[in-house]
Amino acid sequence: MSSMPSIAPTVVELNVGGRQYATSLTTLTKHSESVIAEMFADPTILAKDTNGKYFIDRDGDLFKYILDYLRNSTVVLPSRFENISRLIAEAEFYRLPELVALLSEKPDRISPSEVLPTPKENLQPGCLTLGYRGTFAFGRDGLVDVKFRKILRILVCGRVSIARDVFGESLNESRDPDRGLSSRYTSRFYLKHVFLEQAFDMLLSKGFRLVSSAGTAASGTSNGPAESEESKWNHYNEFVFCRP
Repeated sequence: MSSMPSIAPTVVELNVGGRQYATSLTTLTKHSESVIAEMFADPTILAKDTNGKYFIDRDGDLFKYILDYLRNSTVVLPSRFENISRLIAEAEFYRLPELVALLSEKPDRISPSEVLPTPKENLQPGCLTLGYRGTFAFGRDGLVDVKFRKILRILVCGRVSIARDVFGESLNESRDPDRGLSSRYTSRFYLKHVFLEQAFDMLLSKGFRLVSSAGTAASGTSNGPAESEESKWNHYNEFVFCRP
């Protein structure tokens, strides 16, 4: 393998599909035949975001497993992981055949942490509603980029016991402290992260399915010059998930 150009940094900051990562150049080029090693053979040709990070237009959430494999030559998946096929597709894109083979094996050979899904008879039926108020990110010269949404907070409404079961430590209950009633309902919980698809994955892993959704159009109005353009794109969406 040819030596890396002197212009390549030792520590590399990445923006993969909107998710930020930092790693070493040695890790990224560990598998010389991979796409990512090929990318960083000459990083001057790679695109950068507005913060100077190298931009890769792939699934940012799944890239953490790609990076784990590059670092450790293995992959450890969370329990009830449901994105095996998508992760295999990412491994194929990055030309990591050993990882593809590893992911294609039985789940219990991928990771000791894999466990069987909770039996359906032990799942409490009910509904949860997720809501979020958001806008869109703005680039240079104040131009809206509708590909990048900005979410301030994801709200959770429904029975407290079900919300805790689904979201666990991701659930922030500070706006509605526990009153000792496990069967009560709330509309004041929210999540500690703002990744909508992650919340969806957590619901699907617990047997919920999307049954309805609704949203507003952009407001088209603003109250001040500082955020006038961004405020015009404010909107609110809700998603109803149910488990029979």
